[in-house]
Amino acid sequence: MTWSATERYHLEPAPGGLGLVQDLLNTVSAGLPERPDLLADLTRAQVWADDAVAAWASATGRPAPTVVLDDADGWQALRDLRDALGGHAEETGADAGLRLGPDGVVRLEPRGAGAHLVVSLVLAALYEAQQADTRRRLKTCRNPLCRVAFYDRSRNNSGVWHDVKTCGNAANLRAYRARRRERAD
Repeated sequence: MTWSATERYHLEPAPGGLGLVQDLLNTVSAGLPERPDLLADLTRAQVWADDAVAAWASATGRPAPTVVLDDADGWQALRDLRDALGGHAEETGADAGLRLGPDGVVRLEPRGAGAHLVVSLVLAALYEAQQADTRRRLKTCRNPLCRVAFYDRSRNNSGVWHDVKTCGNAANLRAYRARRRERAD
């Protein structure tokens, strides 16, 4: 399975369940050229949720829950979470529990239905990534016109562009030209 929102930017997904977080962030209308918002309406949101939950199950080895979004809470809860993760909204929460697996490992178990279940899966993935110290590697491209979420695989976690050729070169060229203009004045 692939992460459909992340794949449209030709990016390697974040490892494990953190790929779900990256994919949710990449549903936004972003990139150069700009891609459409995958949560713009209920139909698109349902297609994304189906793909994302299947990819999450494949990445984590857990069973894929059935998610049915509806108008009451469906896609708006996903959009609200995406905005909160992008730093554009207030905090959000979801239900979860702890479960002891047959292997003796305690896991955070997402709960809920519809969009609330997806929100719970995303928050559980974020929590697990924080515990594994991989959350800090999930970043948003520094180019304000882009906003694509990428997983920084650099050795020292110094990446700032989702693609240096697309976003980094243009920004570096603008900065270089600005410095030249300052020196000329």
